[in-house]
Amino acid sequence: MRISIVGLGRMGKNMVLRLIKGGHEIVVYNRTLSKVHELEAEGAIGAQSLAELVEKLTVPRVVWLMLPAGSITDENITELSSLLSPGDIIIDGGNSYYKTDIIRYNTLKERGIRYMDAGVSGGIWGLKNGYCTMIGGDEKDFRYIEPVLKSLAPENGYMYCGNAGAGHFIKMVHNGIEYALMEAYGEGFELIKASPYGAIDLSGLSKLWNRGSVVRSWLLELLESAFEKDPDLSSIKGYVEDSGEGRWTVQEAIELGVGATSIAHAVFKRFQSRQAEVFSNKVLAALRNEFGGHAVAKADEEIRKSISGAGLTTHARADENRDI
Repeated sequence: MRISIVGLGRMGKNMVLRLIKGGHEIVVYNRTLSKVHELEAEGAIGAQSLAELVEKLTVPRVVWLMLPAGSITDENITELSSLLSPGDIIIDGGNSYYKTDIIRYNTLKERGIRYMDAGVSGGIWGLKNGYCTMIGGDEKDFRYIEPVLKSLAPENGYMYCGNAGAGHFIKMVHNGIEYALMEAYGEGFELIKASPYGAIDLSGLSKLWNRGSVVRSWLLELLESAFEKDPDLSSIKGYVEDSGEGRWTVQEAIELGVGATSIAHAVFKRFQSRQAEVFSNKVLAALRNEFGGHAVAKADEEIRKSISGAGLTTHARADENRDI
């Protein structure tokens, strides 16, 4: 099957390579043309512009976008809508907001252009392992592109999820769950590091837990690899970005009245990771100092000395002031 992929970043590039390996003809375009030339050497058909890309496709044309969500994707869809013909298909494989998909679907339908949303998971490992793909749009269009999905995904690794927006909605929730899982692993390993048993081989522990344990997962396999490279993660700063899906998941939970506390906690922890000085923590310290005379950070050493001199342990001091 001949289709095109626009956007040759880490995922887009590897998707092209996997599809070529699956016997498909792939027309490629990227704003940075060096990436186009790189994939031409691997057997892809290069295009210097979206217009040229459309010319090199067969009817009905299929254009799969692997671009960052937001204005870049919007701009490309707008340009493509003026180049494509009725019956052609645009697939957005980025992490767009599902309500945007519904608007795009209806807008493009007026021109006779079909639109699909694809939630794609697999990251940089997708070339080897395949891409788990969640599809939204008209089912007849899903059936048309199914040969491509079979080549992209591992066995049983793709699914028609429903009407426009369904693919990205399911991927959004998928990513929200991922946030919570990662936070749970992070908190668990932090607890181990802080314990009297913190000298344990964390890479080995990750490997152990992946041998029959109920918490085994691919994330834990990746963590095993990370600890193997850097046992204390000393080369990594605990600064964690969020790409939007976690926020959208929490927002949707609020709108639907569904409890999603673990996901919400994970999202807020990511916000906090990017703050050098968390003002709310200063407020807490100031309040404890005001109502209970608890030490603030600058006086910690003096307080520890006074507690030691009075023969009190820090646990005893905490027991005296339970309203914390």
